[in-house]
Amino acid sequence: MSERPTFRIKGETGDWEVVMGLEIHAQVASNAKLFSGASTAFGADPNCNVSLVDAAMPGMLPVINKFCVEQAIRTGLGLKAQINTYSRFDRKNYFYPDLPQGYQISQFAHPIVGEGEIEVDVEVPGKEGYSFPCRIERLHLEQDAGKSIHDMDPNSTYVDLNRSGVALMEIVSKPDVRSPAEAAAYVKKLRAIVIALGTCDGDMEKGNLRADVNVSVCKPGAYEKFRETGDFSHLGTRCELKNMNSYRFIQQAIEYEARRQIEIIESGGTVDQETRLYDPVKGETRSMRSKEDAHDYRYFPDPDLLPLEFEQAWIEEIRKSLPELPDQKRARFEKDYGLSRYDAGVLTSDADKAEYFEIVAKGRDAKLAANWVTQELFGYLNKEGLELSQSPVSAVSLGGLIALISDDTISGKIAKDVFVRMIAGEGEAAAIVEKHGLKQVTDTGAIEKVVDEIIAANPEQVVKVKDKPQTLGWFVGQVMKASGGKANPKAVNDILKAKLGL
Repeated sequence: MSERPTFRIKGETGDWEVVMGLEIHAQVASNAKLFSGASTAFGADPNCNVSLVDAAMPGMLPVINKFCVEQAIRTGLGLKAQINTYSRFDRKNYFYPDLPQGYQISQFAHPIVGEGEIEVDVEVPGKEGYSFPCRIERLHLEQDAGKSIHDMDPNSTYVDLNRSGVALMEIVSKPDVRSPAEAAAYVKKLRAIVIALGTCDGDMEKGNLRADVNVSVCKPGAYEKFRETGDFSHLGTRCELKNMNSYRFIQQAIEYEARRQIEIIESGGTVDQETRLYDPVKGETRSMRSKEDAHDYRYFPDPDLLPLEFEQAWIEEIRKSLPELPDQKRARFEKDYGLSRYDAGVLTSDADKAEYFEIVAKGRDAKLAANWVTQELFGYLNKEGLELSQSPVSAVSLGGLIALISDDTISGKIAKDVFVRMIAGEGEAAAIVEKHGLKQVTDTGAIEKVVDEIIAANPEQVVKVKDKPQTLGWFVGQVMKASGGKANPKAVNDILKAKLGL
C-alpha cells in the first residue's frame, strides 16, 4: 500500500484542503422498533406499522428493545470502540409533522458506545491504493422519524409514520477524512462492517444506511495545528450535507461544496454553518436550514426511560459471538490464499464477494480464481451495471471453468470464449467445451506435426529467430492459429524451442 496522498483544491489565493467528519445513520437490524413492538418491515402500506407509542398517544410509555441495545454493543465492538456500561436516553426537542412527540428520543451526554477506530482502504484508479485510520467519536441509539410526503396533493402534506420509532445507530467520526474518495471509502468500510456483524443490512437505496457529511475547508497546515491542539478554530466553518445514500453522489457533493466554500471565502464572504442538500441532477448543493447547535435542541434526560446499566460479562459474551470481520477476513485471504493485499481487500470489501470467491477457490488455484473473479467477472458486471447477486454465472459454475483451465482441458484464451458463452446462458463450462469441441490439444505428436509444417513453410523466419530468439512468439502465434487456438501453449513453446535449437 502506498502513502496517504494530500488532496488539495486550487483556488485564486492558492491551495486549499478539505476536512470532513461523517455521521452515519444505520438502521438496526431488528424485527421490532426501539421502544415498541411495531414491525420494522419495509414496504408496508402507509401507517400500518405504527403502535400507540409510535403515534405518541397520551399515556403511552416507551419500553426499550433489549435486542437493539445488544446490536449497538455488537457494532461498537466491531469498531474497536469503548462500550459504556452506563448510558442514558435524552429528549432532543424539535418540531416536525413526522415526529409526533415533538421530540426525538436519542442519546446526548452519555452514549452507549465511546471512542474507537477503523482502518479505511482507499482505491486509487490505475495506482496502488492506500489506507488511513479514522477515529470514531461515538455511537448512540436513537429513534427514526416518520416521512412527510409532499407530492400527493398540491395543497397538503401527508405523513407516513411507519419509520417512526425505528431504531437507528448514529456513528459519528472525528474529522479525519481528507478527500471525497476517502469519504466514500469510509462509508463503504463502515457498511461492510455492520453487514458482517449483522447489525444493519446496509441497504442504501431504502435509506437503511445513509450519511451526513460535515465539510469544511482550510489552508495547508491548519489541519495539523488542529490535531496538535484540538482547537477547532484552526478549521473552517463546516456545512452538513444531509442524507447521502450513494458513494458517487457523496464524492460529487463534497467536491462541489468544498469549491463553493472556497469561492465564498476568497471573495471576502463568510461561510454560514448550515445543513445543505445535494441535487444530483443540477450537481450542486442547496441550503436546507441553518445548522443547530446542541443547545438549540434543549436536550434533557428522558423521564420515561431508566438509564442503561449492564455488566461487563454481558459485553464479553457478545464479543465472543462476533463473526469474522472484513479486516480479519482480508488477513486470512492474504495468508491462506496467498493473495496480494489489494486483491484480498477487493474480495473482502463485501460479504457476498468474499463468499463467492471462497466457493470458486475451494480446492483450486486461489490466485487464478482471484484473477477470474476480480478481472473477468467483476469487469463484466461493472460494464453491465450489475450487482454480484445478478451475475449470470454462479460461483460453482465459475469454479468449474477454472478447474478446466487448471487441468489443461482448455487454455486461458479458450476459457474467455467459454466464459462469454456461459454469460449468454449456454450452460456449464464442461458442456460448452464438449459441445463446441474446444478441448485443448495436448497430444505432442499432433502439435509436432503442425510445428514441422510451420517451420518448413517459413525458412526465412527460422534464420531470423536463431539470431533473435525473442521473435519465437511469431511461431507460437502461427501454431496456435493453425490449431484453432486449441494447442497447449506450454507444449507449443517447448516443441518449438527443441526443433529450432533455442
